[in-house]
Amino acid sequence: MRLTQQTNYAVRALMYCAANPERPSKVADIAASFDMSETHLFKIMKVLVDANLIRTIRGRNGGVMLARDPETITVGEVVRAAEESFLLAECFDSGRKDCPLIMSCGFNGLLHEALEAFMDVLDTKTIADLSEDRSSLRHLLKIDELDQKVAAAS
Repeated sequence: MRLTQQTNYAVRALMYCAANPERPSKVADIAASFDMSETHLFKIMKVLVDANLIRTIRGRNGGVMLARDPETITVGEVVRAAEESFLLAECFDSGRKDCPLIMSCGFNGLLHEALEAFMDVLDTKTIADLSEDRSSLRHLLKIDELDQKVAAAS
């Protein structure tokens, strides 16, 4: 199974917000930290807002913040929100009827079982777990440098 870039960026954006809980994070700063397109990140932010994973704050000092405590956001929840499809094989699509084994296929059942096990593992970890070393994340993502620039500009 391969997750989409959208899911990868969604998890990273949530980790960024978890490492920066004191103030709203600018989408531009998140995008720059991960060298990703701001336009693409804005689309992902909509998905995360709709899933109640982040909230937006308007205004000059606005941005995005986690909508809930990072301990309550599982990686599995993020993956389910960000992925558009979990079709591991064409036969996962219930509208497809071109395989004569569709109603009694052992492979289809095995893939469903594997997907459940995959999601069960992702449900054991939270954004807090992924962001546990907050000071290291802040350094790697240059959040502290941004804070210093904001303070100097004030």
